[in-house]
Amino acid sequence: MWRAALYTSLAPQTALREANQVGTLQPTTLVAYRADIGPLLDGRDTAVLQPFGMAPAELGGPSWRDRILSGKPVPTQDLAEAAIAQGYVGIVVSSYARGAPADALNLVLWEWEGRVTLVDDDDRLGLRAP
Repeated sequence: MWRAALYTSLAPQTALREANQVGTLQPTTLVAYRADIGPLLDGRDTAVLQPFGMAPAELGGPSWRDRILSGKPVPTQDLAEAAIAQGYVGIVVSSYARGAPADALNLVLWEWEGRVTLVDDDDRLGLRAP
């Protein structure tokens, strides 16, 4: 079983790199969120990840998708479950997308209901009720 997650980036450039990692750039819609979230696990810190049996470099492993599809355990999913059991709602991680600078960060949320609000002040997405 796998857990749904909301993958976000802390900068537009990082979001574009993350969303378009394979092939030619595809149409992409970027949105901003307001969030009241925490506590967050710091996936950049080796000492923080060590009790979970992980290291920062393992978070960017390319085999997770194949492992999920083949029904094999996925270490990052196991990390998420263990972190949730300790009260964490998400994790801040470095971006492993090709070309991302060392300071590019992503925020992966495992629990976000009622804590994250889409920013669309001018209703550009047309989601407001008439």
